[in-house]
Amino acid sequence: MDEFFDIPTLIVIGVAIFVLFRLRQVLGTRTGTERTPLQRAQQQGQKAANDEKVVPMRPAPAPQPMDNDAERRALKLGAEIEQLSRGNAEVASGLKAIADADPTFSPKAFLEGAKGAYEMIVTAFATGDRKTLKNLLEKDVYDGFERAIADREAAGRKVDFTFVGLPKVDISDADFDKRETRVAVRFNAEIVQATRDKDGTLIEGNADQVQTIADEWTFARNPKSRDPNWKLVATNQLS
Repeated sequence: MDEFFDIPTLIVIGVAIFVLFRLRQVLGTRTGTERTPLQRAQQQGQKAANDEKVVPMRPAPAPQPMDNDAERRALKLGAEIEQLSRGNAEVASGLKAIADADPTFSPKAFLEGAKGAYEMIVTAFATGDRKTLKNLLEKDVYDGFERAIADREAAGRKVDFTFVGLPKVDISDADFDKRETRVAVRFNAEIVQATRDKDGTLIEGNADQVQTIADEWTFARNPKSRDPNWKLVATNQLS
């Protein structure tokens, strides 16, 4: 018996018992109700699905509706009509009718374009630039301008011309008749103009003095046309 329970044997037994005890603490014991890896995966999937169905206590705020572009355009158009009609109900009504027929129409943009067209036309007329005139004038108006240029050239006359500015520009009339939109504009322009004969003698105007001229011009276009440009269809010299 003393040889069986010698000191080395007791040490080995003790170490084995210690190791078994530690394994039990770490791994635990099986009770027969342990879940298999598949069961654990299924349970985790079920938990994730349940988490997705949870309604938050404080729902996220609903997205704010985007600004209404159509409403903004309508407000802008209304402000332009009110400003440029200058209290004239007929002009305001005409501009509104044109805008209803042509959603791209802007009274402010039109007036800026009319200013540019006026300067180009009077300058082209003074210098005899037929090509520019032909692009900006309706045929009947162009024919009248071309005859005046031809008569001036035949007489050997030349015009010294400088465009100074447009101190005052107003929309005087606006109309839409389903086939054509028309807008009349009154221009008060400042120019320097001197006409000389073939010998260079001044026969009209003053090359050193600014003079004021007033015209009422009517521009028109077909609202259904792909061409966005307006053409000059009538002229009326006021002074």
